Amino acid sequence: MSTLLFVSHPEVTVDSNMPVEQWQLSAVGVERMRAFSRSSIPSKVRAIWSSTETKAIEAAGILGGALGLGIRVSKDLGENDRSATGFLPPAEFEAVADAFFASPATSVRGWERAIDAQTRVREAVTRIVSEHTDGDLAIVAHGAVGTLMYCALSGNAIARSFDQPFQGHYWAASFSDLVPRHGWIPIAPRPRPSRPASRAPQGEGY
Repeated sequence: MSTLLFVSHPEVTVDSNMPVEQWQLSAVGVERMRAFSRSSIPSKVRAIWSSTETKAIEAAGILGGALGLGIRVSKDLGENDRSATGFLPPAEFEAVADAFFASPATSVRGWERAIDAQTRVREAVTRIVSEHTDGDLAIVAHGAVGTLMYCALSGNAIARSFDQPFQGHYWAASFSDLVPRHGWIPIAPRPRPSRPASRAPQGEGY
């Protein structure tokens, strides 16, 4: 039975002067994605889809390069729309993200509502899965929508307690029912931080 791998892009280079959608992977993010791509986890993947954001495309490209596959993209796999606020300093971002998950039917400071983002990504993933014919399928996207998708498929109410603790994770589900087998698992170890870090250091939530 084929497996769906939903992968969140790893660490990015934060640039507050550039649109978040155009941020690129950092050196750490590239190395962790390469490690994941060389592991046995995605070895049976035969198709790769990505959101249209640069960091997701770069991550998907690394996976595709390791497996000898091209990638396809869908805007509907993009992260929840945060354009109303643009870049936010880490502490402020975390507070708004907490409210986003806590009040899924409310637009927090103009962000796309969690229930709308969940519906969008679920419809996109369902469509992509229905068209897939052979082997495992990898979708490389983002943490928030990946968490919303996990909540939908696992029968849980939207809650940030199901969110990834930092960038670069995956969860897996069988095509037979699309019920996740487990929550977020890191794609690869990451370097030990040189200073104590909070739950989501700068850029982690993007």
